[in-house]
Amino acid sequence: MTHAMLRLVPLALAAFGFCAGPAAAQEVKLSAHLTGAAEKPAGDPKGMGHATVRVDAAKSQVCYDLMVEGLTGTMAHIHKAAPDASGPVAVPLAAPDAAGKSSGCATVDPAVAKDIATNPGGYYVNVHSADFKAGAIRGQLGK
Repeated sequence: MTHAMLRLVPLALAAFGFCAGPAAAQEVKLSAHLTGAAEKPAGDPKGMGHATVRVDAAKSQVCYDLMVEGLTGTMAHIHKAAPDASGPVAVPLAAPDAAGKSSGCATVDPAVAKDIATNPGGYYVNVHSADFKAGAIRGQLGK
């Protein structure tokens, strides 16, 4: 290959999506199993659920699919705190519908998206209900 051809290789690779670096950032996929026992203080012993969370720090976006059983959710959030503590809301989520499901995407502060992606264990998902206003079920995020 000539020098001119070698200089074109990186351009060709970038054009076909083979470029590494910030432009090639990917979603981080996380999940949480939600139970009443994990809630602080203890939540609904009959409730359970699962959350799948996708964080795209480059887009400052957090997308989620939430499913709950054994309760009627009134609110849902991602909070920032270790497993043994309660913490502030980091990302509001839509409350589960009558079938116990919700999904969507939220635009968040870039620093929040980056922190959730790199430190998922420092965040938890919880769902509130009328009987458990402080939180019915909860689960720490993990990969």
